[in-house]
Amino acid sequence: MSTLLPLFPLDLVLFPGANLPLHIFEPRYQEMISECLERSQPFGVVRGKDQELAEVGCTAVVLNVAKKYPDGRLDIMSQGRERFEVMQFNQARSFLQAEILYLRDEPGVASKAEIARALELSGEIMSLAGAEPEQTSTVDEQQLSFHLATPLPIDLDFKQSLLGMKSEAERLRALNALFETVLPGMRRAVYVRGKAGGNGHAG
Repeated sequence: MSTLLPLFPLDLVLFPGANLPLHIFEPRYQEMISECLERSQPFGVVRGKDQELAEVGCTAVVLNVAKKYPDGRLDIMSQGRERFEVMQFNQARSFLQAEILYLRDEPGVASKAEIARALELSGEIMSLAGAEPEQTSTVDEQQLSFHLATPLPIDLDFKQSLLGMKSEAERLRALNALFETVLPGMRRAVYVRGKAGGNGHAG
């Protein structure tokens, strides 16, 4: 069996633990996913941008095949697992492969204050957006940042930088800084909408 990781370039950033539904329609990726299913092996999701591929990606495993079409297309549900860095691309197959190095966090954990701040700010953002706050009781505390960032419409460049950071403390600090930047604008927008829906006067 090859030690190369098959790659699926996509216009997104996949985080560990995040679910990713995919519609597989290109023959080369039908072949790739079929092999992954047969061998119970992961594939790698890397962000593609302007004909270039990110050097840091995330492996994904197929959780289930939701639908098989007569022409070979597939609807699958996959899930992010482990971060990796591409060491060398390999174009020997119809789909791209790579030699990779798995990324591990540096020792140390985020402070309780940083964790509490991230939960508070992300909860407010979800509330202002009209969504339910993320449930975090079963989340590995070393991956809380990924869990909080997954559902948010955050800039993909920021998500890519988050994926490559080497500690949870660093990721949470970056997230908190982002939250503090975007929240004032969200609060203003909700306030203005509230005024527009009322009598035009602040209460």
